[in-house]
Amino acid sequence: MVVVITGASSGIGFETAKLLSLKGHKVYGLSRRLFECEYFQNLPCDITDYSRTSECLKEIYEKEGKIDVLINNAGMGISGAVEYSSEEDIKKIFDVNVLALINTCKLVIPYMRASGGGKIVNVSSVASFVPIPFQAFYSATKSAVQQFSYALRLEVKPFKIDVSVVCPGDTKTGFTSARIKDRVEEDEFYGNRIVHSIEKMEKDEQKGMPASAVSKVIFKIIKKKRSPACKTVGFSYKLIALLVKIVPTKFMLWIVKKLYG
Repeated sequence: MVVVITGASSGIGFETAKLLSLKGHKVYGLSRRLFECEYFQNLPCDITDYSRTSECLKEIYEKEGKIDVLINNAGMGISGAVEYSSEEDIKKIFDVNVLALINTCKLVIPYMRASGGGKIVNVSSVASFVPIPFQAFYSATKSAVQQFSYALRLEVKPFKIDVSVVCPGDTKTGFTSARIKDRVEEDEFYGNRIVHSIEKMEKDEQKGMPASAVSKVIFKIIKKKRSPACKTVGFSYKLIALLVKIVPTKFMLWIVKKLYG
């Protein structure tokens, strides 16, 4: 298979690209920085640059004659209270996490249709259905990814293109240190709630599953004849996903407030 992965320079993207390469697939990684890699070919690409993304996908298709799998993994996070978040950062997280992902899907569909089908895997998060305070924009973008993916799945099914969403729980990657923080400090309005929430979340992430655990789930998805619409990664997070569907929203939000509020 010919596989394209965005955000392949580190974390889940790198581990997935490495695993698929070791399994014998031809893998192309798209990331903002160019680096030498023995496992897969890396193409420098800022996915918010639609022209450059189009060039990369066209180059891969013309070289390989097909694109079997697209894994949209690139993403970013911002922390802090909604009212303190800058307009620039808000626009940036939606550009990276949602709009660039949508554009990459739009660009790859014609190639997959011409090849008789394919698979698209969009990386979302448990935060898409468990909203995290002081991570409002991250939760919003990941929720958007999930709903977009479900709708797209229905649209492209006649073309034999499967669209799946992967929702990892806390994962230990460089994503934690790369997160943008806007006024993450104690103040007269929020007290220490912002600091406490983000410290708790980052501690959970650093104790979380390795990125390789998520890559194994993605590998299983693309190997299936019929890919699932959504796959939550981690046993405890699967239970959380089930509980969210069962318990009243008010009760779920109360629990989240106790943990992160």
